[in-house]
Amino acid sequence: MLLEQFDKNKNAIINPEHFHKQKLENMPKTCVGFFSKSVMDIILKNYDIKLVTDDISNATMSFPIYKINHNGVELAITQLPLGAPACVGNTEELISLGIKNILAVGCCGCLEKEIGEYSIIIPTSAIRDEGTSYHYAEAYDETVLDEKMVKSIEKVFIDHNIHYKKGKTWTTDALFRETKDKTNDRIKRGAIVVDMECSAMNILSEFRSTHFGQFFYAADNLAGEEYDPRSILTQSKSTDTQAKSKIIELALECGNEIDKNF
Repeated sequence: MLLEQFDKNKNAIINPEHFHKQKLENMPKTCVGFFSKSVMDIILKNYDIKLVTDDISNATMSFPIYKINHNGVELAITQLPLGAPACVGNTEELISLGIKNILAVGCCGCLEKEIGEYSIIIPTSAIRDEGTSYHYAEAYDETVLDEKMVKSIEKVFIDHNIHYKKGKTWTTDALFRETKDKTNDRIKRGAIVVDMECSAMNILSEFRSTHFGQFFYAADNLAGEEYDPRSILTQSKSTDTQAKSKIIELALECGNEIDKNF
């Protein structure tokens, strides 16, 4: 199969260095990337941030990189695009500009009924059901996230006395092809949530010798007999804004902890 034809040669025809000739001197080493535009809107409105560069873009939109001083630590902040191919492409450019540590923060689908809305999940491993990662590592089913990175994220939630759950995520490219049989199979394999980027981002990080971690906040539920979209369809409500504001603060705290440990 084509996805088994991994080529370990790091020099591709198109490389990130073709777009960014050198690292930026003022780039922080740790980046917190949010998938939600509404989260980024809250940050742009309520936080004292400075533009580092708006040099990452694609045919759809640009993805500016900002800098924030959070409790004495400089962190980069950016929006990450949805889906493994676009997210990995942007992160390749972030790395070429000087980022060493990446924390991704976004919502996920739940594969357990007991996981409540906005619950925090820290992925410890990811099922590779996307295509991007197979261009960065040989074919195998699951990738394990960096334990030190997981513990750095976990410490923040422990310190703030916030309940969280650790476990396996199922990373898939095709959100409209999460059939019942496939979903049940991934649950049997141990997945408790589903996302669209984690496995590819983790393997990219290993390939480029950087550090990657992630935490999710629970959104829609796929564990019942009927699909429950929950907060996916209520993103304009004030409760959603309050929850996301709290997630931003926790993400920045995680960024500080990661920056200290790596």
